[in-house]
Amino acid sequence: MTEQERTFLPAAGKDWLLPLYDPIVKLFGGDAARQALMEQADLRPGQQVLEVGCGTGTLMLMIKREHKNVEVIGVDPDPKALKRARDKAARAGLSIQFDQGFGDQLPYRDESFDRVLSSFMFHHLPKEEKGKFLAQVRRVLKSGGSFHLLDFEETGKHGWFAHIVHAHHRLEDNTRERVIALMKEEGLDGAEWVSGRKRAFGQVAYYRAVRG
Repeated sequence: MTEQERTFLPAAGKDWLLPLYDPIVKLFGGDAARQALMEQADLRPGQQVLEVGCGTGTLMLMIKREHKNVEVIGVDPDPKALKRARDKAARAGLSIQFDQGFGDQLPYRDESFDRVLSSFMFHHLPKEEKGKFLAQVRRVLKSGGSFHLLDFEETGKHGWFAHIVHAHHRLEDNTRERVIALMKEEGLDGAEWVSGRKRAFGQVAYYRAVRG
């Protein structure tokens, strides 16, 4: 199966929702949630940073605005979301590389990045692809590099926004224990739940792991 033939869940759940995605996510605290993920990553000048599932590029723009000496790359399978991301970066005058690709087939060399980040993407993946994605994260991380994950946490209760854009079966495998176990299974060291926060669109969790 070629990359063009593969299917994926769009950033907003459905293509027709994409123009509304950024304003709705911002209104209900999504940008604040991503800001906290960026701070958790503890970025330093000269580092290479990858966001997997970058969508419309909001987190990448945040990082580049605050860390001008960090090289940032975003990858996502959705060409429509990537076009919005590139347009946003161009309007802001920010140099950001956006590539089309899937999380379980990252188009980068081994040990390329100091940090890999992912926000609100992990639950999009079918169960059989989550481990493959985490194996790719470990592969592209430099030794001592860290992975920082933000996503919905399965608690049995969800905000209305999560119900609208994500089917429940996409969330049921996102328990804290399961996410941490998957990270460890794929060789990411020190996998841990960092914190959880309740947002209008649902309960979110922050995770961290490193490549030893």
